[in-house]
Amino acid sequence: MNKRFKFWQILLLLFFAFAPATQAAGQAGEHEAQETFDAGKFIFGHIRDDYNWHITNIGEHPISIPLPVIVKSAERGWFVFSASKFEHGHAAYEGFHISQDKATPGKIMEILPDGSQQRPLDLSITKNALSIIISGIILLWIFLSITKIYKRNPMVAPKGFHAAMEVLVLFILDEVIKPCIGKNYARYTPYLLTVFFFILLNNIMGIIPIFPGGATVTGNIAVTLVLAVFTFLFVNIFGTKEYWKDIFLVPAAPAWLKLPIPIMPLLEFVGVISKPFALMIRLFANMLAGHIIALVFMALIFIFGSISPYIGTGVGVFSVLFAICMNILELLVIFIQAYVFTLLSAVFIGLSQLEPHGEHAH
Repeated sequence: MNKRFKFWQILLLLFFAFAPATQAAGQAGEHEAQETFDAGKFIFGHIRDDYNWHITNIGEHPISIPLPVIVKSAERGWFVFSASKFEHGHAAYEGFHISQDKATPGKIMEILPDGSQQRPLDLSITKNALSIIISGIILLWIFLSITKIYKRNPMVAPKGFHAAMEVLVLFILDEVIKPCIGKNYARYTPYLLTVFFFILLNNIMGIIPIFPGGATVTGNIAVTLVLAVFTFLFVNIFGTKEYWKDIFLVPAAPAWLKLPIPIMPLLEFVGVISKPFALMIRLFANMLAGHIIALVFMALIFIFGSISPYIGTGVGVFSVLFAICMNILELLVIFIQAYVFTLLSAVFIGLSQLEPHGEHAH
C-alpha cells in the first residue's frame, strides 16, 4: 500500500512539474504570432556541435558559456574572438556569421565583399573540442593519481574508486588484449587501454545533462573517424610481412581467383579499408541513436502540448519515464560500446601479427 502511495505521489509531482511547460507549448500553438515547435531543430540543435556551451534557459534568455572562435580568412588573416559576438547565431561579427543554411548548418561562414560566402579555416574550440580537453584532463588526473598510490605503497591494494579502475584495467588486459593479440600484447596495451577509457568516459559525460556533460563527443562522426584511423594505422604500420603476404598473395585461395583477375587480393584489400570504417560507423551510430531517442521523447511533450496542454502533460509523464528507462539502458550501452570498439581493435591488430606459415602470434 505504501509503495502504491509513493508511486502516485511521483506521478503527481511529474504532472505538476511538466504542466507549465506543456501549457506554454499549447498556448504557443494557439497564437499564430508565435513560432510552432520544430522537433527537428530541437533534436539536431542539441546533438550538433556548437560554439556555445548551452547550460539552461531563464525565460527566453539562454544561459551558455561562449567559447573562443579561431578562424583564418583567406584574404584577411587570423581572427580570434568570443562566440558571444554572434549573439547565439543572430548577429555577424568581423565579416563572419554562423550559417543557418541546410548545406552548412551551425558552421562559421565568411561574408565576402561581393555578398557571396565561403568557409574559412576554422580552428575554434567548439563544445565537442572542449569536452575532449576536459575528458583528457580527467583521465590524466585519474591515472596519475593511481600511479602515485602504487609508487607510494606498492604492496598495498588500492581501495574504493582506484580499486574499481584496477579491476577494469585487468579485465581489458586479461580478457581482451592478451587473448586477441598474443605475445606482442604489451606493445599495443597503452593504446587500447587509452581508447577504452577515452570512449567510456566520453560516453558517460554524454548522458550527464549539465556542464561539463551533455556533449555528444562519441556521437560525432569526426571523433569516431579519428579513433578508427588510429586503429587502422596500428594494424597496417605494425603488421608483419606474413600479414601483407596473406592480403596480396592469399596463399589459401585457388589460383583461378588470383589470376588473371586478382579477385581475392582486391577483396582482401577492401577488407583492410572496411574494418576501420565499421569501427567508425558502429560507435557513431549507436551513441548518436541513444541521444536522439531520449530527445524524441522530450519533443513529444511539446508536440502534443501544442494540441492540448492536458494531452501534453499526460504524454510528458510517460515521455519522462521512457527517457529515464532509456538513460538506464544507456548506462549499459556506454560500457558495451567502449568494450566492443576496444575488442575489435584488438582483434584487427592481432590478425596483423601473423607469423611464418600462417601461425598466429598467440
